[in-house]
Amino acid sequence: YSWGGTSPEEGFDCSGLVYYAYRQAGSQVPRTTRGQYRAAVPINPRRVRPGDLLFFQIAGKISHVGIYAGNRQFVHAPSSGKSVSFGRLDNPYWQDHIIAAGRLSVP
Repeated sequence: YSWGGTSPEEGFDCSGLVYYAYRQAGSQVPRTTRGQYRAAVPINPRRVRPGDLLFFQIAGKISHVGIYAGNRQFVHAPSSGKSVSFGRLDNPYWQDHIIAAGRLSVP
């Protein structure tokens, strides 16, 4: 984890991981969690598909994002001192903090 990080060399923060992954797939997306939230078309979190974004509210604001991977798992850059990893939507912490899901339009 690296606050503001957008590459494997410098590390990632949560939105930097999304930014990097989508760029690797040939799509431009906003750099910040807030920008990604605003750019995403809202979808029901129960209808997510791999590649969709999951947004989490922490400390009263949307401040974390992950990429849905399927099987109720998502990939994210969790927090300082931790590496990019998978989270599970059946984990009570993430269940309590998920606030939205969205799909980015990609070419």
